[in-house]
Amino acid sequence: MRDALPDLAAAGVAAIGISPDKVAQQKKFDDKHGLGFPLLSDAENHIAEAYGVWGEKKMYGKTYLGIVRSAFLIDEGGNIAATGYKTSPKNTVPTLRQWLSL
Repeated sequence: MRDALPDLAAAGVAAIGISPDKVAQQKKFDDKHGLGFPLLSDAENHIAEAYGVWGEKKMYGKTYLGIVRSAFLIDEGGNIAATGYKTSPKNTVPTLRQWLSL
């Protein structure tokens, strides 16, 4: 997302990240990677549950609850214009560009 920010800004799009990580962890991550967009903490998973991205995951044969990495395009009226569930980090920006026809 960081590298696509100029193109997104030119299209009138702002990026926001949300994770269950605590603010201090997010700051450390942002300091390391220089994201250039806000990160919001959803430590109680309220937003994740409302958007349907808190769910069962599997890794190495174990099942656990966690964030199902997803992307949402929200229009200026606050309506969800597009959704991408189970979006990989490498496909997030190409998917967003496709939604925006960039």
